[in-house]
Parts: sequence; C-alpha cells; structure tokens
Amino acid sequence: MLAVDCRLLTVNCVYTSAVPHRLTVGDIMTREVVTLAEDDTLADARTCMERGRIRHLPVVRGKKLVGLVTHRDLLSASFSVFAEIRAREERRLFRQISVRELMHDAYAVPATMRVRDAAGVMLEEQYGCLPVIDGEGSLLGIVTEADFLRLAVKMLDAIQA
Repeated sequence: MLAVDCRLLTVNCVYTSAVPHRLTVGDIMTREVVTLAEDDTLADARTCMERGRIRHLPVVRGKKLVGLVTHRDLLSASFSVFAEIRAREERRLFRQISVRELMHDAYAVPATMRVRDAAGVMLEEQYGCLPVIDGEGSLLGIVTEADFLRLAVKMLDAIQA
C-alpha cells in the first residue's frame, strides 16, 4: 500500500461578518487546505484527491504557492498520455512522475479581493478554484465553487429568516 502524506495547511484567519456587498475572499475561503510539494507524485495527488474528496491541490514550496494540480489535470494525463496502456502500467507511471511535470500556474488572488470580483474571474475564466495568497505569495487558503455554494445557501437562509 502506498503511504501518502497529504499535507493539511491550516491558516488562522479571523472571520469578519461583513455585509454581503463587502464580503471578501478571505471571509469565505477554505482555510484548511490540502497541499502537495513539487516532488510528490501524480499517485500522491490522486490519493489525496480521493481521500479528501477534493478536486484542487495547490502545490507549495514551503508556504509559497508554486502551482496547482486539478482533478481535470489528472484525468487529462490518464487519457492523453496513457491511453494505450493498461491500468497497472498507469499506476506505475503515476508513482514515478512528479507533480512538477503536470502542475500549472495558478491564478491566485489576495484575501482582500471582493467576493463578487472573484466570482466574476471564476465564471469568465472557467476556473474551479482560486488559491488565496498574501503579499509574499504564501498560501492562505483556497476559494472554490463549493465555498460560493455555501455562501449562497447562507444568504438564502438569511433572506427566508
């Protein structure tokens, strides 16, 4: 069995109950983020995604964001690179290929970005997530489609109350 260290990065941030039009990404982001290092393998990434039931893994060097690997990236690698090989061979190759080979640059945003603006970026660019960083590029959290759904449910509950 493969032993995988899916790092959980927790950043302590203070929640501010802002009025809806002043909400920032920092108000709704997920702060407990599972991350990968550049030297982790594609098998590690797949295991972390399956265990955590997540689709986006920021890649960090220390605390600095250096890239992103998504579920779609792994599917693309499986179907394009390994289309002609068996599942066992794919698993072997996934254990040998580092995340560095598949990761891509992430469109990262500051925690102070307004939620409306972040949602606009995600919709326009068709991103499933936006990593949240500080001024030095350190990962603070991640905002995903699920965070926006949680916000929508809270706002709908508030309207109905």
